[in-house]
Amino acid sequence: MRHMKRARLGGLAAMALTASTLAAAAQDPVKACVITKTDINPFFVKVKEGAEAKGKELGVEIMAYAGKIDGDHETQQQAMESCIAAGVKGILLIASDPKAIVSSVEQAKAQGILVIALDTPLEPANAADATFATDNYEAGRLIGAWAKGTLGDAAKDAHIAMLNINATQPSVDVLRNQGFVEGFGMDPKDKSKYGDEDDPRIVGQEYTDGNEEGGRRAMEAIFQRDPAINVVHTINEPAAAGAYEALKSFGKQDGVTIVSVDGGCPGVQNVKEGVIGATAQQYPKKMAEMGIEAIAAFAKDGTKPAATEGKDFVDTGVQLVTDKPVEGVPSITSDEGLKLCWG
Repeated sequence: MRHMKRARLGGLAAMALTASTLAAAAQDPVKACVITKTDINPFFVKVKEGAEAKGKELGVEIMAYAGKIDGDHETQQQAMESCIAAGVKGILLIASDPKAIVSSVEQAKAQGILVIALDTPLEPANAADATFATDNYEAGRLIGAWAKGTLGDAAKDAHIAMLNINATQPSVDVLRNQGFVEGFGMDPKDKSKYGDEDDPRIVGQEYTDGNEEGGRRAMEAIFQRDPAINVVHTINEPAAAGAYEALKSFGKQDGVTIVSVDGGCPGVQNVKEGVIGATAQQYPKKMAEMGIEAIAAFAKDGTKPAATEGKDFVDTGVQLVTDKPVEGVPSITSDEGLKLCWG
């Protein structure tokens, strides 16, 4: 009897331990990763902040990673591996190399992790479970149409500099570039890439790495090729600020129309001060918040986010910001943009 009693007590202890383990597991927080291109660009900073704030609200533990510079694929790949090993339920990813990262994304999905591409669609886009992004083609089209309208008849003789991100031609770069080309009334040729356009108004395509120093360097290179540059398309506002400084160093800041995409507070202030003629404002905080909400829903019952009607991604909104409106191109003022800006 004594042995049976001990056996029974041992069994009860094991059952209690199992129940305790299950209860602890049930209380473990949902984990999610946020992987951005860098931790310096204000856009990516706001993505991280938005994700962390929404995570705190919903009880989702956020792990944040970033590349050293825009284009740093290796660090992002290592971050994906860390996230998979940590057993996260979802990953928000702004990919530096939308093609090369796909194998890591597939590994994550195979482990039952929801992968949402933010801002930059993967290549192919359906490699992610969903994409939450600005309509970057529309953003580019808006600033292209505005620039064309601003120049009026002079648009037919424009000298245009295209300041892009880097040689990998990430999808966000291509979309903005090709949207601008179409908005300005030029033929983009193959919309899946840039550089094949044969419109003589495009003087050159240069890379900026999406930062101010890169924008200055790229603008100097194109200006030396053609000092008659009078329109500058920039991938983002840091690159635009650098381009302006380069033009200023040549004494050519007046008479050149600079357009960009972002809508961060420094960029919108530059619109107000006349450094940038117009910018397309996007909403990174909203993008990240929606992404964490989607991960929380997926963790709860396996629900995956649905694309915006008529599109293959979840559209998080875009508005043109300028103080010199053009008929037929909807816009808001810099004062309105400053109320909505980030960074």
